Amino acid sequence: MTDEIPQYIGKKFDEFVSTVSKNLLGYSRISEALFVSMLLNKHILLEGLPGVGKTSLVKVFSSLTDMDFKRVQCTPDLLPTDIVGSLIFSPDTKKFSVRFGPIFTNVLLLDEINRASPKTQSALLEAMEEKQVTIEGKTYPLDCPFLVIATQNPIEQEGTYPLPEAQLDRFLFKLDVGYPTSEDELGILKRKLRVPEKIFAKKEIVSLKELSDYVFASDDIMKYIVSIIGELRNNPEVSWGPSPRATLALLDVAKICALLDNRDYVVPEDVLKFSVEILGHRIGLKAEYELEGVSKDDVIKEILNKVDAK
Repeated sequence: MTDEIPQYIGKKFDEFVSTVSKNLLGYSRISEALFVSMLLNKHILLEGLPGVGKTSLVKVFSSLTDMDFKRVQCTPDLLPTDIVGSLIFSPDTKKFSVRFGPIFTNVLLLDEINRASPKTQSALLEAMEEKQVTIEGKTYPLDCPFLVIATQNPIEQEGTYPLPEAQLDRFLFKLDVGYPTSEDELGILKRKLRVPEKIFAKKEIVSLKELSDYVFASDDIMKYIVSIIGELRNNPEVSWGPSPRATLALLDVAKICALLDNRDYVVPEDVLKFSVEILGHRIGLKAEYELEGVSKDDVIKEILNKVDAK
């Protein structure tokens, strides 16, 4: 891999974050995570109160590429077939044909995903992991890239269904979308909305993803990642720890972070950059510690400070 490639990706990254920031103030950290997830073809869960701009953020993100974008508003009566599709009988031909659902796209926004029933949520498991959908026993591949961006409200619990751990684990990042700062909120009042120009072509995103395979991660870096995961699993405050999927996610994201820093090798700082967002939704705390007010983020940060990178 030539030196020009990391510099090229770094330039595209700066342009992407800058464009999002001009349209939606206060989202630089989240836009960085969106960029990484886009290159890795992985999924993101956005959690925040109503009106903080979760849906607007996803719309701006999708407008920066020529990827197909579809939105599904999740409700308790939403059926799995409303997302993946179904067989439709035609009286004219006397045959069944497939009606493909909105999941056949590049970017799928699932607004308020926790309002969908567990049955409907489960319909997404195959698509999110295997990039395919099965309709009436026949499997159909999804387009590449394919990523799910889901939103949920953390305070409204009536009429909602918490996501199961198996589905949470399929999200690369879980990002908290909080209130803007006073400065950013003042800027929101003064801003003029722009229609952003496209930065990426779909083919370009697919080719950029393959570049992370050429980023070097030493044995020490891999042992460092495994040590972090092991410490979390064995922590007395943790009831269940991160899966091997989380281990792979730490390495994959670290490689992209290295590229964004104009390097073709991973350093410990790359592993740490998004570790809280990667691991926070992949662990569970024991009830007694939750009652004491211990947070998952604090546990993870304590482990990160404890484990030394050789």
